[in-house]
Amino acid sequence: MNLRLTAALFAATASCVLAQPAPQGPKTPKAGAPIDLTGYWVAIVTEDWRYRMVTPPKGDYASVPITPEAKKVADAWDPAKDEAAGEQCRSYGAPAIMRVPGRLHIVWENDNTLRIDTDAGTQTRLFHFDAKAAPTAPQWQGFSAAKWDIPGGARGPNRGGSLKVVTTHIRPGYLRKNGVPYSGDALLTEYYSRTAEPNGDSWLIVTTIVEDPKYLTQPFITSTHFRLQPDAAGWNPQPCTSR
Repeated sequence: MNLRLTAALFAATASCVLAQPAPQGPKTPKAGAPIDLTGYWVAIVTEDWRYRMVTPPKGDYASVPITPEAKKVADAWDPAKDEAAGEQCRSYGAPAIMRVPGRLHIVWENDNTLRIDTDAGTQTRLFHFDAKAAPTAPQWQGFSAAKWDIPGGARGPNRGGSLKVVTTHIRPGYLRKNGVPYSGDALLTEYYSRTAEPNGDSWLIVTTIVEDPKYLTQPFITSTHFRLQPDAAGWNPQPCTSR
């Protein structure tokens, strides 16, 4: 092969290499989100009205699989005692907050953290996609590690899926406002899904699974529904109440 031909082949090869697009790094959780959960959402209460819209009477813990020890705690519920101790937020912790009627505001705190603010109880939840270590001190909203749960083989921007969130380090509180307890050993697993309806509505469905070896005999599972709002109309932050 003569030098002129060799030089031409080298130039052509170099041109092809240079024309290749630069390799792209992995997308951030925000950029790679299979569904958009951001916006203002309002709770639509179509079930468990007597447990969610009003404070149930002491001793009403039907449908919660509580242990005998939990029954004793619930039977001793005293909202005045909680108020005196500054514990008004016991029923607004991570295992219960999505069941509290009100509105959510969901935004991206940064590329790796999704933030949910609630107007009921003025709580803030942070879902960490890059979670490496949890805080040592328990908090009402605990520490939440998140990841996208995408169907196998799905491709494209509308490939669907859900957000899976696992929360630990939760401060002890109530599953219901009338003192039905969860302990500091509770493990919370949630799935956040979004629908698109023919009439233009969009719904957020939150499936909540609470496991607690101290106060529950089996996982306590609920499904809560929110409808997307066009704006912040009705947003009305209110402090926690114990009654």
